[in-house]
Amino acid sequence: MKVGPLLALFLCAALVGWFAPDMPSDGVTKLSAQNGHIPEAGDVNLAVSRNDGWLAGETVLSRDSDGHFYADAMVEGHRYRFLVDTGASIVALTGADADSMGLYWDDDSLRPIGRGASGTVFGVPVEIEIMEVGGFEVRNVQAAIIPEGLDISLLGQSFLSQIENVKISGDEMKLGG
Repeated sequence: MKVGPLLALFLCAALVGWFAPDMPSDGVTKLSAQNGHIPEAGDVNLAVSRNDGWLAGETVLSRDSDGHFYADAMVEGHRYRFLVDTGASIVALTGADADSMGLYWDDDSLRPIGRGASGTVFGVPVEIEIMEVGGFEVRNVQAAIIPEGLDISLLGQSFLSQIENVKISGDEMKLGG
C-alpha cells in the first residue's frame, strides 16, 4: 500500500495517538442486520463527498481546515462520519456510533486492547460485516468499540489496507486509482 509523505503519516498518527491492538478472534461481535437495533432512516445525516475520479475507481478526500481527512462510510445502509487515521491499526467506533449500528456492550465486556497517548485503551472487539467508503466495499472489517475518550470514529488500517492504493499529496488523499 502506498501512503503519501511520511511526515503526514506520522503527524496524523501523533495527533490522534492511537494504538496497536491485541485482538484475538474469539469474543468478536459481528455487525449485521440481525444483531438488534437497526438505525432509523435519518439517524445520521452527513454529506458524502465524491468527485468524478470515483467513476474511474478513485475517491479523493480533501484535507479539512483542522488538517485531517474525513470520510463518510456506509454501514448497514446508514452513513457515519470517520476521521481517516492511517496510524490506527483498526477501525475504532465511538460508543454513539456503535449504539446507532446496533452494537451493544456492558462494562464487563471492556478490556485493554492497546495503548494510546494517554495510556491504556479499553474497548470491545467487533467485526463489521460490510463497510463502504467512496465505492470501496470491504467485508469482515476488524474494529473496536471505544465507549470513552473517542470523539469521532476512526477509519484505520483494517479498512484502508484493503484498498489497493492510498496516497496523500498536498491537501488530497486518494483512495484507489
